[in-house]
Amino acid sequence: MGLFTRDIKTFDDLFVHTLRDIYYAENQILKALPTMIDKATDPTLKQGFEKHFKETRNQVQRLEKVFELHGVDVKGVTCPAIDGIIEEADEVAGEVADKNVLDAALIAAGQAVEHYEITRYGTLIAWAEQMGRKDCASLLRQNLEEEKATDAKLTALAESRLNRKAA
Repeated sequence: MGLFTRDIKTFDDLFVHTLRDIYYAENQILKALPTMIDKATDPTLKQGFEKHFKETRNQVQRLEKVFELHGVDVKGVTCPAIDGIIEEADEVAGEVADKNVLDAALIAAGQAVEHYEITRYGTLIAWAEQMGRKDCASLLRQNLEEEKATDAKLTALAESRLNRKAA
């Protein structure tokens, strides 16, 4: 599916397509997080990934509510971007023997995922508001705030000690 697909004719179609994109992404992240949790060696990083796994399950439920409120079927569309980010994370983490470097790599992978999600949620919120769907925007904003908080925690953890240990 290209950037401008035939199934996107209206602003609403674009909103729904992007909603399905992030729904797919969140579900792929749910599948990937247990591996990241298992590979993390720093206890704080492991706990952070575990917490975000629980948040991600709630985010998926919020997205399902947005689908319901918007009156469209709950389904995802393949998102090559998140598939690529997760694949790259698997490759990098699979090649690292030093546990400190591995934790730094996992943080970088986690942040790549968070940054993708932040862009999608920011866009969806703006579009929902433009369409007068404050109900949808409110749910999407909750997800966005959790993604931003996770990104900030990963940055703080990396900058406070894990990057230094890896170096």
